[in-house]
Amino acid sequence: FWSQVEREAGFRAMDRITPHRIVQAGDRPRDLPVGEPLAINVDAFMEAEKTAGLLVLQDGRVRLERYGLGFGPQQRWTSFSVAKSVTSILVGAAIHDGSIESLDAPIVRYLPELSGGAYDGVTVRQLLTMTSGVMWNEDYTDPASDVARFFEPHPTVGMDPTLAYMRGLGRTAQPGTGWRYSTGETSLVGVLVSRATGRSLAEYLSQMIWRRYGMEADAAWMIDEAGQEPGGCCLVASLRDWGRVGQFVLDGGVAGGKSVVPNDWFQQATRKQADIGEPGSGYGFQWWTSDDGTFSARGIFGQTLHIDPERKLVVVILSAW
Repeated sequence: FWSQVEREAGFRAMDRITPHRIVQAGDRPRDLPVGEPLAINVDAFMEAEKTAGLLVLQDGRVRLERYGLGFGPQQRWTSFSVAKSVTSILVGAAIHDGSIESLDAPIVRYLPELSGGAYDGVTVRQLLTMTSGVMWNEDYTDPASDVARFFEPHPTVGMDPTLAYMRGLGRTAQPGTGWRYSTGETSLVGVLVSRATGRSLAEYLSQMIWRRYGMEADAAWMIDEAGQEPGGCCLVASLRDWGRVGQFVLDGGVAGGKSVVPNDWFQQATRKQADIGEPGSGYGFQWWTSDDGTFSARGIFGQTLHIDPERKLVVVILSAW
């Protein structure tokens, strides 16, 4: 509901507008060497799309890096729902280190406050693929929608705010039988990871990826009134570090010479696991998938992390549509 001026100013300053927890980087940034420049003019695209940052990596090399809207390489931009795909990676890490038993574990094992409601019988896999069958309204233009009310203060009866809101929802389908996009559901995934690992999402992300893979700058993750990061939203990072996230995925989740996730994690996570009703497209473990083998993390107002394994290509777009 912000104006265009407010978006362009606010998206680079979210960690000063709302409370965030720092995701610490290490002291050895991973190099992004310069590759052959792309001979294309992106000025009109960036102006039309209100683009703050555009980065193209191929074979781990920078082929295009451009900034707009007064944004620069030392600044951070909010990701909105691109964070969902990062939260998904942390699930893979938690399974790999034994904190989460498996994709088919029931979520109430880790979140017992949800027992007796619509999430009975829902598995970690079904949360990741947004096929829980639980009600949710993601209409961003409706101030009465779930996605709008979810981030507002609401009664928690002494419970984590995410759990308090989500446990009150009803069911529209049996688990695993239908897909419904839900930011609240990914925030449940975030609480699950925090519970299972005993760490905040920011701390776990720093430990497993940010320091180990060599991000060059600290990131920050928004926190709610209880100090919990919403797994479905609002991780802020630099353009180049978003590119490194994509390169980490292309590298199969290996950082510091060790696998962070199970060996087949990204083969599963980035292929179609749920039918979203659009020909040629699908949904994986919090990744938007295409039948051509490419996949993307996407956030409202034009945030994109697009990955093409065949061409060893990563494209990052940060915008204020």
